[in-house]
Amino acid sequence: MILLINICKEKLHFYEFVKPVGDILVKKKIRGFIRHYTCVTKKDLDKASKVIICGTSLKDDYFVESVERFSWLRDFDRPVLGICGGMQIMGLVFGGKLKKKTEIGYFKENFKKKFLGSKGENEVYHLHNNYIDFSKLDFDDFVEGMVSQAVKHKKKEIYGVLFHPEVRQKELILNFCNLD
Repeated sequence: MILLINICKEKLHFYEFVKPVGDILVKKKIRGFIRHYTCVTKKDLDKASKVIICGTSLKDDYFVESVERFSWLRDFDRPVLGICGGMQIMGLVFGGKLKKKTEIGYFKENFKKKFLGSKGENEVYHLHNNYIDFSKLDFDDFVEGMVSQAVKHKKKEIYGVLFHPEVRQKELILNFCNLD
């Protein structure tokens, strides 16, 4: 069972950033459940075989003020995928600093090695004002460029993407869901 974590402050943002990820799972008959990050319990985490921390809108970064709610990431022993704000949360939990850079729209990113099925040049959809520099953290970076776009923890199954795979890389989400 996959836990989708909603980090949106505004209720309507759920329909743009969380529901599309849930719809991908439903379409493939993958069982999941959704919790707002302020309501996630130990029982929810114990029940989850995997976790996806969904993204949110450009101006909705209230989750940064309560990143300690995600401290469970340090000890969690199952796969996690952070999307956009979810990737920023992962970076903050593991000691990174938030940096400013706005990217909006479709960009071509070059995956230098295979990442959840993506390799080579891919057109991805960006919608963010912030990012984390993962270069000094315990993560491998999979995309060429100055801003970390796709990372994986070196010792844990913790993956992050700064772009929104629910827009054009639905297979990336499914590949994550199908990890053993």
